[in-house]
Amino acid sequence: MNIQGALKADSLNGKTILITGGGTGLGRAMGAYFLELGANLIITSRKFDVLTLAAREMEDATSGSVLPVACDVRDYQQVDHLLKTGLEKYGKIDGLINNAAGNFISPTERLSANAFSTIIDIVLKGTVNCTLALGKHWIKEKHKASVLNIVTTYASTGSAYVVPSAAAKGGVLSLTKSLAAEWGKYGIRHNAIAPGLFPTKGAWDRLLPGNLAEKFKPQNRVPLNRTGEHQELANLAAFLMSDFAEYINGETITIDGGEWIQGAGQFNDFRHITDEMWDSLEQMIKKTNAD
Repeated sequence: MNIQGALKADSLNGKTILITGGGTGLGRAMGAYFLELGANLIITSRKFDVLTLAAREMEDATSGSVLPVACDVRDYQQVDHLLKTGLEKYGKIDGLINNAAGNFISPTERLSANAFSTIIDIVLKGTVNCTLALGKHWIKEKHKASVLNIVTTYASTGSAYVVPSAAAKGGVLSLTKSLAAEWGKYGIRHNAIAPGLFPTKGAWDRLLPGNLAEKFKPQNRVPLNRTGEHQELANLAAFLMSDFAEYINGETITIDGGEWIQGAGQFNDFRHITDEMWDSLEQMIKKTNAD
């Protein structure tokens, strides 16, 4: 599919946006589109070589400005350094996207306490650290801003075999709603996106290793019968970070092609019944009613 950018070219003109986990995958896809819309970009992760390569490639493609900063979001001091470095470069930061995550597929009883804590620390504690550091700065400077948290569809429903991630993302979801209510008075908006199936090499290698993606065909769970395109997520993220969305606060928007709804409806799998089978069922129902 050839998904086009949804917003006009200057929709983020003059804004500076910080993206955690911004050097690869969905973080990079969002960042690349923000640059096209006129934003300055700060990207961070623990792998500085990945960040610098991504920054150079994105700048070459868009003529925008990208600042790569190595940071472990689990460490508040490193997050504080990230904030100061970004401010030294651009003078201000207008938005934060908490995208850094960790996950793996496993029966929960096979997990060590350390494995569980690692995911909680990256996803929940890392989001808290970044939100708190930037939020305190924005409140002190009386600067309007926007925070966008990337969660998952199972943040609200839970999911087997990814329990640490579900617990952490559930916490981020609660954080989103809570701070939307508390910090709205400062002009700081908090929203979240819950993506469904958006293939990225890192995530799919961990969650669907080997031939599992081919064996289980997860896209068959989606009513639209496909996975998401990165530009579709970038379009939504850009809108929520733009001034067009200034009255949207405390919302979690699901973008999953209907996968969550498909699994929730008791009879939704009846979509696999053919017209011929429906004809037979209709006759059986009529006969039952007549009796």
